[in-house]
Amino acid sequence: MKELGGKVAVVTGGGSGIGRELALACAREGMKVVIADIDEPGMAETAKLTNAATMAVRCNVSKADEVESLAARVYEAHGAAHLLFNNAGVSVAGPTWTTTLHDWEWCMGINLMGVVHGIRSFVPRMLQQGGEAHVVSTASAAGTLSVPGSSVYCVSKHGVVTMSECLHHELRIVKSQIGVSVLCPAFVPTGIADSHRNRPAELADTNPLAAPYAAWAKKAVEKGKISAPEVAAMTLQAVKEDRFYIFTHPHTRDAIEVRMQDLLQQRHPTNPTPSKTSGENL
Repeated sequence: MKELGGKVAVVTGGGSGIGRELALACAREGMKVVIADIDEPGMAETAKLTNAATMAVRCNVSKADEVESLAARVYEAHGAAHLLFNNAGVSVAGPTWTTTLHDWEWCMGINLMGVVHGIRSFVPRMLQQGGEAHVVSTASAAGTLSVPGSSVYCVSKHGVVTMSECLHHELRIVKSQIGVSVLCPAFVPTGIADSHRNRPAELADTNPLAAPYAAWAKKAVEKGKISAPEVAAMTLQAVKEDRFYIFTHPHTRDAIEVRMQDLLQQRHPTNPTPSKTSGENL
């Protein structure tokens, strides 16, 4: 069981939602917390809620230089990073054939490249510092399934899952003490469905057929039965136990099993959310 007290935790997307709760959970463990986000008021609120000396850094994770600057500031201030949460994420919706290039650039830039940048900037430093550390990247149940109307989001999250698996293998090969986990929550009541509020104007061209899919997702998020604090608690427990896959919603595993059987039996893929494509709902 890993001990976290006194260690340094870095949380991207720490201004709200699961990121905020991860920061709060780390603070309760007695960790030194660094939060990163483009939402400065949100970060300020998170820092206030931690009741600890929390460092807040404005950072757009889609920009490699900003993540590198974040890592440099963390190491300058604390000399180490022991727990990295690549958590920042956004969502887009709509049929694949009407996705826009801006949809792809915005979502992939944050959800996938944000994780790439986090790993490239922090893992070499973690290797150099030596000792135990851990990288947790937030994917989604959508990183293990193929959800209609969510191809951009699913591609980004599938990428996070396989990147985390590769990273795990690579770190074991070099006998590193850096652990890896991938967080795959289903619907959790957070602001993810309203992530467009931070979408940059230069990437504003959205899928013209997104509305019904986005409305479905927002309703599902609002009805989520597992809270962000519960997800954060599950995640820290998984880190302590050095577990790789973190599935917060039990039904996810049932849907994954169906998908695996589709692959093995070479049959047509099963829709994991049949109500999403019914005429009544869309």
